[in-house]
Amino acid sequence: MNRLSFFCISLTTACLVNSVSLYADSLAPFTSDGCSAFPDGTMQHRQLWLKCCTAHDYAYWKGGTYQERVQADKALNHCVTDVGEPELALLMLAGVRVGGTPFFPTTFRWGYGWPYPRNYRALTPDELKQVRKLSMKAYINYQLEK
Repeated sequence: MNRLSFFCISLTTACLVNSVSLYADSLAPFTSDGCSAFPDGTMQHRQLWLKCCTAHDYAYWKGGTYQERVQADKALNHCVTDVGEPELALLMLAGVRVGGTPFFPTTFRWGYGWPYPRNYRALTPDELKQVRKLSMKAYINYQLEK
């Protein structure tokens, strides 16, 4: 193989590897399924704690460190408690602690906005830019739907 062929093959391989890693680090647009497999509220107030779950989904969508997940789960617990459902808040906390692990390829795992597997890790400055950009788009879309 001559040097020119070797150079072309090497350059093509490098471009392919870089494009795959760029794709692998792409954050999907924010989505929320409400409270996942749990009701969004009571029979009388069908969306009583939906805002708690949506905020929790936002934290899970972007992911981050283990400590950030603990904080997100505690915030969910406090929010549901604040709407007057402390017993359900504890049940929900147990559910997200068990079911929200980043180690299973679920649609509600920690860091679900990123390709699987993401695991626990701090967001890089470039990843934070993606979060801010997609967060703004999600907010604008939400405002337009109102």
